[in-house]
Amino acid sequence: MMDIQNEFTIHDVMQALNVITKGRMVMDWNEIAKGSNPFVLTKTSNIPGKSVVEIPGLVFGDMNAPVKRIGVAMTMTECGIELASGMGLDLLVVHHPVADAANSGGVPFAQYLPLYNLSVIELHEAFHGLHPGLAYIHGHQKLKTDTSFGGIHGNVLHKGIALEGIQTAGDILKRLDGYIGRQIESTLLKSEQEIRSTNFLEEATLANPAEILNGNQDTPVKHILHFFPHSGFTVEHLHQALDLYPETDTIIASISRVRENHPLVMEAKRLGLTFIIGNPHSVEILENGLPLAYALEYLLPEIEIYVLRERVTAMPLAYAGHQEIQNYGKDMALNYLVSKKSIKL
Repeated sequence: MMDIQNEFTIHDVMQALNVITKGRMVMDWNEIAKGSNPFVLTKTSNIPGKSVVEIPGLVFGDMNAPVKRIGVAMTMTECGIELASGMGLDLLVVHHPVADAANSGGVPFAQYLPLYNLSVIELHEAFHGLHPGLAYIHGHQKLKTDTSFGGIHGNVLHKGIALEGIQTAGDILKRLDGYIGRQIESTLLKSEQEIRSTNFLEEATLANPAEILNGNQDTPVKHILHFFPHSGFTVEHLHQALDLYPETDTIIASISRVRENHPLVMEAKRLGLTFIIGNPHSVEILENGLPLAYALEYLLPEIEIYVLRERVTAMPLAYAGHQEIQNYGKDMALNYLVSKKSIKL
C-alpha cells in the first residue's frame, strides 16, 4: 500500500487489479505480441470488421495519470462517459471489453475521452471465476468450476449443491428476487409510470424475471448445473456435463436467457431435469460489479469508488418524452426525413 500522502496513479489501480485477478492483468503490452496472456482473446461472430480483442488492462490512458475517483461499470457507453464527466471521474473500470467508437458514441476514444481526462481499464474473462457469488445468489454452493468447458474459453460451467434452506425451485426464485431488490425496482418503475401517465413502460430487469421453464415452485432441487447460454453452451455440452455429474437434478441458466422452446430446455424436459432461468444480464453490475468495486475499495481506501448502473427502459412512441420534444420529433420526421406525400392516409 502506498503512503497516503502520495498521489495514486492508474499504475496503482492496475497493481490492485492484478492482486484481485491473481495476476491476470496485462501490465506490459509486449504480453499481447508474445501471446503470453491467455486472457487476451478475440471475440468474433465472423462479421467482417466487427471482431474485438479483449485486453484485461489499461485500454486507454496513461499509467502515470493520477486517480482520485473511479467508476466501476459493466459496459462502457456514451451515457456512462457523460456521467463520468459530470462526476469528475478519472478512470472507468469496466467488466466487458470495449471497442473503439462502438463504446464511445460512434467516435474514436482519442477524440472523446481526452476531453474529460478519462481513462479506461477492461477486465471481462480475467475476472470470471474469481468468486462464487453468482452461484451463491442463485442458491447453491459452487463445488467445481470450468471456465473453458468443451474447450471454449469463457464457456463457464458451475457444478453446485443447494445451500441450506434451498429445497425447491421456488426457493431459488424467491432468493433471486430478494438479492436483486425486485420490489425496489418495481416500486421505482411504478413511480415513473405514474409520472409519465402510462402503464406501458418496461424496464430491462423487470422485463426478464427469473422463471421455471421445467418443473414448478415445489420441485425439489439439490444437485445443480449452472451455465450461461450466451457463452456457447450447447446440448452437446449438457450431455458432457451430465456424464461428469449424473446426479444432477436441476439446471440454472443465467445472465443470458433461453426461451421455452430452446433445444436446451426441450432436452432438459426429455431428461426430467428442472430448468430455471436465473438473473438477466442487466443485474450483473450487482453480481460481478459490486464484488469488484468493494475489492478495489479495500485495496485502495483513499480512492473514491462509484458504481455506474445503467437503467434501460422502453415505452411506446406516443409516450416518449414530453409534448414539446414529441412535436420536435414529428416536425423533423415530416419536414426532413419523409415526404408528406409518401405517408399513406
